[in-house]
Amino acid sequence: MKRASILVLALLFGRKINAQEIISKPISEAKIGKSLFSNSTQRDFSRKGQFYVHWGWNFSWYDKSDITFQGPGYDFTLRNVKAKDRPSKLSLDYVNPMELTTPQFDFRFGYFFKDNYSISIGWDHMKYVMDIPQKVTIDGYINATVSNPAIATGSYAGVYKDQELDVKDDMLTFEHTDGLNYVSAELERYDDIWIAKNKKQMLTMETGVGAGFVIPRSDVRFFGVGENNFWNFAGYGVSLKAGLKFNVTRKLYFQNVTKAGYIDMDKIRTTGRNDIDKAKQTIRFLENYTAIGYQF
Repeated sequence: MKRASILVLALLFGRKINAQEIISKPISEAKIGKSLFSNSTQRDFSRKGQFYVHWGWNFSWYDKSDITFQGPGYDFTLRNVKAKDRPSKLSLDYVNPMELTTPQFDFRFGYFFKDNYSISIGWDHMKYVMDIPQKVTIDGYINATVSNPAIATGSYAGVYKDQELDVKDDMLTFEHTDGLNYVSAELERYDDIWIAKNKKQMLTMETGVGAGFVIPRSDVRFFGVGENNFWNFAGYGVSLKAGLKFNVTRKLYFQNVTKAGYIDMDKIRTTGRNDIDKAKQTIRFLENYTAIGYQF
């Protein structure tokens, strides 16, 4: 009888402890990042642990740039060069899966390591076209023949010091049209602006910083000699961005982002004689893209 009483007490005491542990165990809540626009949290879910992917199309604008050309028989810099982008005409290329890389596009894949922070990798396919003809300032020298095998330079031969030069297509064609490819990693932050009562539609501000490599495919004709060169690691870039993201559902969204950046390329291919002829350039750019995306 004594042993039975002890056993009953042990079972009752054990159940009591388990019940207390269950009652006292805290209920986990989603950690939701605080928005700059509101002190209260309107969402009841966290983005942490989700991935996202988006695809879109861009327009870009370029500040005036200095371009230096170097090789056998020449070393000169064209200053304050003007250039523009080259968006494709509106066509089925924008929706044809086989032609998606033809227009100026943006692709990005990211991961939310916090509710309101993500890290991503992506590809900004911009296009850069130097205006031809145009008048620029030139410094440096150009011999009567340059490169190897020799290329005749005609009336452009000379020694220059802050002189104005009318650059025409018989001297130069200079484009990164396949394209000015900025491949970067970015850190992004998200701040809720508006959230619908059903917690599905929402408007969010996105800001971010990025850095990466520039891998252009430069199409250059240098005194009539050149080619659409193959892609190469030509330099690096850094950027800042800000934009708006509208969720149609918790997963499907549209986004418009403006990005400002700086690119430094010191290994631009020109004539195709990559061991002796090259160009270098820094570019300040402003880019705007609109994308459709999906979170999962």
